[in-house]
Amino acid sequence: MKRILVVDDEEKIRSIIRKYGEFEGYEVAEATDGMDAIQKVKADSNFDVIIMDVMMPELDGFSACTEIKKIKNIPVIMLSARGEEYDRIHGFEAGVDDYVVKPFSPKELMMRVKVVTSRGKSEEDDADIFKYEGLEINFTARTVSIDGKRVEMSPKEYELLFYLVRNKNIALERERLITEVWGYDYYGDDRTLDTHIKLLRNSLGEYRKLLITLRGVGYRFEA
Repeated sequence: MKRILVVDDEEKIRSIIRKYGEFEGYEVAEATDGMDAIQKVKADSNFDVIIMDVMMPELDGFSACTEIKKIKNIPVIMLSARGEEYDRIHGFEAGVDDYVVKPFSPKELMMRVKVVTSRGKSEEDDADIFKYEGLEINFTARTVSIDGKRVEMSPKEYELLFYLVRNKNIALERERLITEVWGYDYYGDDRTLDTHIKLLRNSLGEYRKLLITLRGVGYRFEA
């Protein structure tokens, strides 16, 4: 049985998610704020996904996500009453795997949980090293370095970059990228892809030039 940790200072929200989660066959645990969530993960890190609110007392969701990722890379779905690009970018930089704006549909949230928990690392990722001038991508270690310095990215940035590089010099349609990187059952919108492309370009620095935008089509990693 897969396990969900629901983190929200509103008991009503926790109760609704617990109800739908248990109906879908998940084991559901609760935390009342960011600090409580960190302590629960320290005590038991065997959660398959964390659903966490942004605005909470003691410690906000973004900060809690950052600390939890240091303990174990558990997928995090962030809940927020705001959906501005800045909040999405801040969340993805903190390592958030998905972002849901309140008010949300519990059924849609469970679909997103299903997508996040069913993702598996492709065997293709366990192979060789890609090098281009000072850029080095180690698929086995899942690391990216520029001029010998490690570049820290969110889990989804890594997945997107690895897929782009694996298919370098090929025009990749937006729909294909979303399907291959986020999954066939992804229920988000194109802004999620655009946000991650923006973050990825910032992470690549001078090598952002390798990530080509194909207007009306998608993107291509050219090397």
